[in-house]
Amino acid sequence: MQKLAPSNLNLMSVDELWRIHEEIGKVLLEKITAEKQELERRLMQLNPEKSGSETSSGRAGRRKYPVVLPKYRNPASPSETWSGRGKQPRWLVAELKAGRKLEEFAISQDKPAKELAVSHAKPAKRAGGRAGP
Repeated sequence: MQKLAPSNLNLMSVDELWRIHEEIGKVLLEKITAEKQELERRLMQLNPEKSGSETSSGRAGRRKYPVVLPKYRNPASPSETWSGRGKQPRWLVAELKAGRKLEEFAISQDKPAKELAVSHAKPAKRAGGRAGP
């Protein structure tokens, strides 16, 4: 293939440049596809047992996580609980800002597991949007 000097490109019309652009795109697509297939073939040789665990989208399935029991409960609304993982719920943030301590909301460990496993569904959003001053 001939090399095009920048000065040659400047002399070409827009149509000629666009035709070259499209040809380059086609060649790149073919080469990238071939290289991807070769890499996937080599990966299958290295990890044959992992090839069947992927979903149709090509991504591995999501790992199963155990159910996490709640550790903290809102005394004003006992159905609102928090496991202690992730972002703190709004009700807890508000109480902590008011000066209360996290330990005050702890669910005692002597309760049966069934009683601790309260619905983890999020409460319905208020019609007025965000609550605040």
